[in-house]
Amino acid sequence: MQWNQNYAALQGSLLLTALVVAIPIFFLFWALAVKRMKGHVAGLLTLLLTIIISVLVYRMPLSAALSASALGMVTGLFPIGWIILTAVFLFNLTVESGQFEIIKGSISSLSPDRRIQALLIAFSFSAFMEGVAGQGAPVAVAAAMLIGLGFPPLPAAVICLVANTPPVPFGPVGVPTMMMSTVTGIPATTMARAIGIDMAFMALIIPFFMVVVMVGFKRALEVIPAALVAGISYGATSLVISTYFGPELPAITASVVSLLCLVIFIRFWQPKTTWTFEEDKAANPATGVRHTAGQIFKAWSPFLILMIVMGLWGTPFFKNYAEKTHHWFLAVPHWPWLDGVVFKAAPIVAKPAVYGASYKWQWLTAPGTAMFLSSLISMVVLGISPATGAKVFAKTFMQLRFALITLASVIGLGFLANYSGMSFTLGLAMAVLTGMAFPIFSPIIGLVGVFLTGSVTSSAALFGKLQQVTAGHLGFNPVLTTSANLFGGVMGKLISPQSIAVACAAVGLVGRETDIFRKTLKYSLILLGIVIVVVLLQAFVIPWILPTAPAVS
Repeated sequence: MQWNQNYAALQGSLLLTALVVAIPIFFLFWALAVKRMKGHVAGLLTLLLTIIISVLVYRMPLSAALSASALGMVTGLFPIGWIILTAVFLFNLTVESGQFEIIKGSISSLSPDRRIQALLIAFSFSAFMEGVAGQGAPVAVAAAMLIGLGFPPLPAAVICLVANTPPVPFGPVGVPTMMMSTVTGIPATTMARAIGIDMAFMALIIPFFMVVVMVGFKRALEVIPAALVAGISYGATSLVISTYFGPELPAITASVVSLLCLVIFIRFWQPKTTWTFEEDKAANPATGVRHTAGQIFKAWSPFLILMIVMGLWGTPFFKNYAEKTHHWFLAVPHWPWLDGVVFKAAPIVAKPAVYGASYKWQWLTAPGTAMFLSSLISMVVLGISPATGAKVFAKTFMQLRFALITLASVIGLGFLANYSGMSFTLGLAMAVLTGMAFPIFSPIIGLVGVFLTGSVTSSAALFGKLQQVTAGHLGFNPVLTTSANLFGGVMGKLISPQSIAVACAAVGLVGRETDIFRKTLKYSLILLGIVIVVVLLQAFVIPWILPTAPAVS
């Protein structure tokens, strides 16, 4: 069986076809933003609607549509879902063992100044949590820690939402960047280098911007040395790791370096005046419990183990040993009912060309496997029994089961959009409608995707191929637009209903989501404006700063 994609399937009109096949995107927006459906329900219904439209509009064989959806869902779960599951498992082990309380105490006891505490927890430590767990944990944990120190609930939530931006494309363990690589075929190392440049720049801005949000510009200037230390140490480390080692470790390594540099710095420097909230005058603010160096080292040991194991996992020697020498991977070279069935057509290619379909999970060298091994070693170090570890793993799976369904359905949708031709139709239509102004819209599309789904990973799955195709037909470097999707998407985290719901739950403001949204909306738009300026510079002034990749793969 051979089926050729037709990007103008309705009456030969590209724009009419694009309008109709965009219905699933509009439905997803309505389901999440208006109807407020649960993510997994909205994801599955949107996938079902996309299958129907693919068959009715494009005349795609039903077997191929179902097979493409299944390939996407399997790819979403392994390796992406496996990473998320094991990352949260490692974090939950530290909570179960009681060591996470020591981690919190070791940070919170370093300075009485609320601005310094916010830099330590909302920026540096939140970035660490994003690197190892993601899934709302950074905002939830950091906001709860600030509340425990005596921060008022509303400022705590807003501060954490604003601060949790630079590490997002690299957390957990590089998943959003790897997802963009998966749906576009652009190497993950190339994507990491590109978005690493963007995030290093934002790391210089966000610490000071966060303090301005908290106390105003004048009071923020008093701690600008500490903000610069936190931001520069994070940005420089993240840039180096993303450039030379890929997407898995930038957030984890850079956040640890940022924490250490800031801790050392404030031992020798403190602001001239100690800033506190009005509420602090009526009570003695908590400064945390003192712990010994040994206790602190043990509490942090799971994450030190993680960095060591991930470092070993990323070496060429280990990858070659596992994959080329022993072939320790799971592969389906010809995905049934899809491989050899779908053919790309003009103008995407000069003449019809097969759109291959295969699956390969390098399970031993997968980041999730490294995370799982780190968790097992950490159980020994922390004295957690196998029975308790098994209970924590089961609890983690139950905690994430709906998130994994959402992930699988959205990535299944992304794969179906690619194989049906929907992504190509929308990309070609965007090229016609926006022309050379597309770099302005590229990060906005990423932001809208995150607003809809609550996830930079899901936004990449939905719009990554569209960004790549549009860039190719306008003559832009596709790395520019795909990285801009991630870059703009990060700013959508500030206003995503899911992110705000997590923040409200963490600080006890359930029911006041609108209050937080009104505050974060202006900050999101300010940061989006900065993102657009950076993307325009990369498009027209300094295009050499980004690596390159083929337009369509």
